[in-house]
Amino acid sequence: MPYWLSIVIIVLVIYIAISIALYYLQDYMLFKPEKLPKDFQFDYDNQKTKEYNLETRDGAVINGLRFFPKGESKGVVLYLKGNSKSIKGWGKFAVDFTRHGYDVLMVDYRGFGKSTGRRSQKAIKRDLQLIYNKLKELTSERNIILYGRSLGSGFAAKLASMNHPKMLVLDAPYYSLTKVTARYAPFMPLSLLMKYPLPTYKWLKYVQCPIHIIHGTDDKLIPYKTSVKLSQVNPKLTKLHTVIGGGHKNLNNFESYHSMLDDIINKAPKTIDLKTTSINVIHSSKSTKTKA
Repeated sequence: MPYWLSIVIIVLVIYIAISIALYYLQDYMLFKPEKLPKDFQFDYDNQKTKEYNLETRDGAVINGLRFFPKGESKGVVLYLKGNSKSIKGWGKFAVDFTRHGYDVLMVDYRGFGKSTGRRSQKAIKRDLQLIYNKLKELTSERNIILYGRSLGSGFAAKLASMNHPKMLVLDAPYYSLTKVTARYAPFMPLSLLMKYPLPTYKWLKYVQCPIHIIHGTDDKLIPYKTSVKLSQVNPKLTKLHTVIGGGHKNLNNFESYHSMLDDIINKAPKTIDLKTTSINVIHSSKSTKTKA
């Protein structure tokens, strides 16, 4: 056997072995769950909560926690968290919405916290639709805000594309999870290997409610340009909010982030009479010379 052919076969075998490993190990690389015992008691300072356990059709149990505002509720925020830990820690962010008079419902994906069941993209999407349906039994869709953070942004976009919530808010979203992974494994056939492609950009096309995208300019995991690109998918309904200097995990440490949330949640969108603006004025590309 020629030497060059031996090298090609070795490289091919290594490539196939890496592909197989990536396929079977991606759950461990993508999800970083924190598991909680069934008798764990959630406790937050100055926060009133209620715990829920929802059984799915395949026998899994999805654990969730509802945070209540002080006074009358304006609606509910379904908060879809990132890929790590459990709602035990993520619950600290509920105050950013309860302070505006909204209930907040946070749920743990399968295998996180107290939630059980075999995890897959299809199963998680089905679980979240079931939860959304339960919310619709409690309140009108016009009172439901979908908030997706990082990993949760794709699932939030999918939910919004299939329903009619008041608005969709995406926090540090990705164009697709396949695109994110491609930054670290550019030579792998990810379109075939990814169990969780989560094509946010495809689902955004079908969203019919206002879309708000929040992203930091210094995000190293999911670059800011990702949200610029996403904002162009459904531009008439989308507004991009930029946190100057914000990274992937620290947007809540910026005052500008909280000002943006206030604008998004509390201020009704204004309808502009474009006939009264300069929207149709086109700058001439030709320079005009004054004749002597």
